Amino acid sequence: METPFWKRLSLEAMTPAQWESLCDGCGKCCLSKLEDEDTAEIYWTTVACRLLDAGTCRCRDYENRRAIVPDCVRLTPSTVRTINWLPSTCAYRLVAEGRDLYWWHHLVSGSRETVHEAGISIRGRITAFDSDLSEDDDYFDHVVEVEP
Repeated sequence: METPFWKRLSLEAMTPAQWESLCDGCGKCCLSKLEDEDTAEIYWTTVACRLLDAGTCRCRDYENRRAIVPDCVRLTPSTVRTINWLPSTCAYRLVAEGRDLYWWHHLVSGSRETVHEAGISIRGRITAFDSDLSEDDDYFDHVVEVEP
């Protein structure tokens, strides 16, 4: 049996299709995060990007997302290695660290539903979309104690 691509290829050596398939569809990177300017500590919120489909935890306009949401972060092999807020379960982060994917990842399980069934995704945990909040709304009202 052939070794899976994520175990034998670096992030840089992956084809675009392999790279895109690494996304587990958890939706966590599409949540607003707050950073303490003094400590650089990251605070997770349950406020999602306006483009996130709350049911699938996938972007509703992936191809045009950066034009619609200019601060949407594009993951690349170099950004994956430097972003301090990538979820601990993120496949890009795991592969960059030389670790294997979890059992619930669709490339392992064969199903895009296992990320939701395992409780890893943010399905059912979104309290607001960024487009619903006004400038007066406080994102701190949506902060969660631990990474979702």
